[in-house]
Amino acid sequence: MTRKYNFCAGPAALPEAVLLKAQAEMTDWQGRGLSVMEMSHRSEEFVGIAEKAEQDLRDLLNIPSNYKVLFMQGGASSQFAMVPLNLLGQGGRPNYLKTGVWAKKAIAEASRYADTHIAGNCEARNFTSVPAQSEIVLSDDAAYLHFTSNETIGGLQFDYLPESGSIPLVCDMSSDILSRPLDVTDYGVIYAGAQKNIGPAGLTLVIIRDDLLDQAMDVIPSMMSYRIMADNDSMYNTPPTYAWYLSGLVFDWLKNDVGGLEKMAEINARKAAKLYAAIDNSHFYGNPIAVANRSQMNVPFTLADDALDKVFLQEAEQNGLLNLAGHRSVGGMRASIYNAVPEAAVDALIAFMGDFEQRHG
Repeated sequence: MTRKYNFCAGPAALPEAVLLKAQAEMTDWQGRGLSVMEMSHRSEEFVGIAEKAEQDLRDLLNIPSNYKVLFMQGGASSQFAMVPLNLLGQGGRPNYLKTGVWAKKAIAEASRYADTHIAGNCEARNFTSVPAQSEIVLSDDAAYLHFTSNETIGGLQFDYLPESGSIPLVCDMSSDILSRPLDVTDYGVIYAGAQKNIGPAGLTLVIIRDDLLDQAMDVIPSMMSYRIMADNDSMYNTPPTYAWYLSGLVFDWLKNDVGGLEKMAEINARKAAKLYAAIDNSHFYGNPIAVANRSQMNVPFTLADDALDKVFLQEAEQNGLLNLAGHRSVGGMRASIYNAVPEAAVDALIAFMGDFEQRHG
């Protein structure tokens, strides 16, 4: 079987080395005579897998000891509810930056539980640039400030860290976590759905500072409580064990095959620069996002004649370039070039785009 280049926004490409290792261990994990999928989550074997995954993640992100790492379910969309339920028990208003589709969904969910304050909004400019720091105005009673570091659909990425003073900063980092180094201590809570840069769908990562574990509303369901999950090592119920295992393999790949997040950041910057250069140097392709806020993970682009969109996608697939259609809400094209998408895939896409423009431009 020949693997093709997968530009899907999620579930996204996984490193081939990870897939091959999982394949080799599918029916017999390290001589134990069973698959990870068949292991008890309470077993010594799986606890070891879980502990190694967490330690590798802590090493990659240099996560301090006063932060808990939770492996949860429900995707980032469940976190849209979990964040306010866990952080508003002491009062105050949730503050949000409105930067695109996913931020809007988070705001809508938080608004079910509290009067939500929009501290910054770039909708008037069609989400083509993030709110400047000078445009961010927190409410006097802010409980936290939430932002989406990278809007997967719109291809909009923050080029700076919003300042919130003593107010906890909460970040939906689903589509750019592990793509570059970051200082975890700048945040109160980081959460991310796994199916982009972490592992397969079914797992959600939460990194939370200890002092925020006891700020929950009284009515919070046990399965949505950060405190309960922390106290039970993310095993209050049966967790998504195979997704946890595969994510651990990805963490190990990042540490030992890639060489850490500094190296990953160099590769990602190079991939994105190539693709944006191909778009900018063409009269046939376009990208509407302000240069400073162009995503390194999700690159949307349009064709000069949208009547050619279907032809482009058909020919791309024939050339082994998969899942390039833009999100249904915005149309056009989108190349998601996460960590596991090799540089060769970007080179192949650029070559195809050039050839397509010559023939149809």
